[in-house]
Amino acid sequence: MSPAGVSAPDALADALLAARLCAIDPGLGGIVLKGGEMLREAVLAELRAGLGPERRIPVNVDDERLLGGINLTATLAAGRPVRREGLLAEAAGGFVVLPMAERLSEAVAGRIAAAIDTGEARFVTIALDDGVEADARPPAALAERLAFHIDLTDARPGAALPPVAPAARAADPPGAIEALVTTAAALGIASARAPGFALRAARAAARAEGRCLVTVADLALAARLVLAPRATQRPAEPEAAEAPPPPPEQGEGQEEAATDTPPLDDLVLAAALAALPPDLLARVAEGRSRQRARANGAGERRLGHARGRPLGARAGLPGGGKRLSLIDTLRAAAPWQRLRGRQNRVLIRRDDLRIRRFEARAEALTIFAVDASGSSALARLAEAKGAVELLLAEAYVKRAEVALIAFRGTGAELLLPPTRSLTRARRSLADLPGGGGTPLAAGLDAARLLAEAARAKGRTPFVVVLTDGRANIAADGSTVRALAESDAAAAARAIGLAGIAAAFVDISARPRPEGAMLAATMRARYLPLPRADAAAMHAAISAVQAA
Repeated sequence: MSPAGVSAPDALADALLAARLCAIDPGLGGIVLKGGEMLREAVLAELRAGLGPERRIPVNVDDERLLGGINLTATLAAGRPVRREGLLAEAAGGFVVLPMAERLSEAVAGRIAAAIDTGEARFVTIALDDGVEADARPPAALAERLAFHIDLTDARPGAALPPVAPAARAADPPGAIEALVTTAAALGIASARAPGFALRAARAAARAEGRCLVTVADLALAARLVLAPRATQRPAEPEAAEAPPPPPEQGEGQEEAATDTPPLDDLVLAAALAALPPDLLARVAEGRSRQRARANGAGERRLGHARGRPLGARAGLPGGGKRLSLIDTLRAAAPWQRLRGRQNRVLIRRDDLRIRRFEARAEALTIFAVDASGSSALARLAEAKGAVELLLAEAYVKRAEVALIAFRGTGAELLLPPTRSLTRARRSLADLPGGGGTPLAAGLDAARLLAEAARAKGRTPFVVVLTDGRANIAADGSTVRALAESDAAAAARAIGLAGIAAAFVDISARPRPEGAMLAATMRARYLPLPRADAAAMHAAISAVQAA
């Protein structure tokens, strides 16, 4: 699930309303807008109508252009330091737009977040999220400081909002803060910023309608726009309460007390729950967080000095593969030229040297460990072959490789070494053998060793185990079932301790507890797929890699 949590045909109306609230109260930080490339202009137009200057910040911006610094050309010409403002200072009182925010480096996101926290140049931030893969999203340090996360992918064009005359300020009703904090806790929101943003949004909503008092409808709107996209758990069902005692008999002339109004906490929580899409409710019900903990199956981001996406330069000495950044070196040396006695030349010292940095994706390797024993061979070998071929078809796009290990008889065999070649894979998979016992421990150990070897070479391994989980051949080749199960559990524990991302696909006709227990020991996702074909298996594995 993307960080933009609001996803509905009328999401554009929510985005326009969020833009208006940000214009009324820039302290809301801004909006993360996902998708909807043709609809974003309407949101930006709403901001232009209520705010000042607009500045676009490219994804590869350097510190000097972002924060301001020495104007190198003017400094060298004038013989004295000449400063210029950065993009953030130029946007004071207005808003900044971050195209392709999912590609923003953590360093740049941290500098923008620091500028938001200090409030020296108050501005609204619009982060445009064009990410396709699950792990391609704006950095968390920045997204957490933006009140609204809205998905325009399925939105439809709509009418613009009518003009308003905002009120000066709006007061809170009794219990407003408690209701928002309680709702945030019920939804599993750990950040203290979320209920604070929700309260500011409710006040801004009241001001937008010219009112001086926040109503329950304003609090419900804030919960829907701010808290619902950040939900990470389903609220616990309330325990069944004992039947209340019967009310005392009323005498003549006594009026019945009107106590049918639900508590404020329940109204705000109900509004937040109503905004959660059905698929999110299903994931929350399974206990899955929307926040991505790690990139399973995708190549890790790694810093380098030779190739990849350019990052900001840092102080350092060139050599050993590190390349000098000449422009950044001159920028660092320029302010000191008068003190160094510059005479028609630039004096550069060791502390001025800057080296270039890049960020590149490591190659990913998906390792299939397939149970080719007699109990599973006929049922699943064809599906495993098809899933491998489908993954290989995507290999060139995702910079991924696929390997295949088959375990049967008394051991495991590497049938397909890591490759991207679909032709080679088909040739190796054509005669995949089947039959015999289930040496599950040998198969898991072989997959772990291959994954550790791939990690040592800079790849990101992901293990997919396809078996019914019923080991009957021990690591030493004996047929003692108790020893075989103990060895399989030890091999699964070794994978978990090694921190290797994995998925356990239970291919038995009737999934049994053994498979789920082994998956938990491996710290792997458990997928019972008793009747899945190659396409369904490929879809399930891809979903786990993206989760």
